[in-house]
Amino acid sequence: MKELAQEQDGAAARLDRRASGLSPVTRSDILEAALTLFATRGYYGTSLKDVAHAVGLRAPSLYNHIEAKSDLLVEIVFETLAHVGAELEEAIEAHVDLHDRLYAATYAYALRHAVHRREALVVNQDARHLPEHDLSRAQSLRRFQERRFRQIISDGVDSGLFDVPSAKLASFAIREMCVSAARWFHEGGDFTAEDVARNFATQAVRMVQGPIR
Repeated sequence: MKELAQEQDGAAARLDRRASGLSPVTRSDILEAALTLFATRGYYGTSLKDVAHAVGLRAPSLYNHIEAKSDLLVEIVFETLAHVGAELEEAIEAHVDLHDRLYAATYAYALRHAVHRREALVVNQDARHLPEHDLSRAQSLRRFQERRFRQIISDGVDSGLFDVPSAKLASFAIREMCVSAARWFHEGGDFTAEDVARNFATQAVRMVQGPIR
């Protein structure tokens, strides 16, 4: 974060990259800058001028690449949800045993949130600022992911493997545990991202085993 702040402080003095002979700015450069800024400042706390300065452009030049700030949020959110969905499905479909399915799904979900913290923060904090049509689509995708967790738990309860009062609440608790990693995890701490994912997956399986008797 310190490095980002230093870069932003010096951005006002830069010339347009194209005019200065530097390599042209790509849409990927702009999305990367927006991702960092949205994650640290929030969507409404970030202006297009901030994004332009972060990539070394004058603000008017940014409109050669995008039409509006919301375009950046839409692309970040849906690309993130696509990756999350694909990884979750791969984890679930790789296993038949319900214990293994829940472990693998939780591991994948937790690892994604620990490794891709910026994306997770933007989706969880700023998806609500999407244009109405896009917000409805994003909410539908997130509900589908929630149902995938809930179905594993419900199937376990129906088969007598799991014992929980509410599959919906158990699913919510497991997902919230995973999502929390985006808020506190950092490389170089006491745990690796894989440590976090393994521990959360283990806790998820223990959670559905029923009360200690």
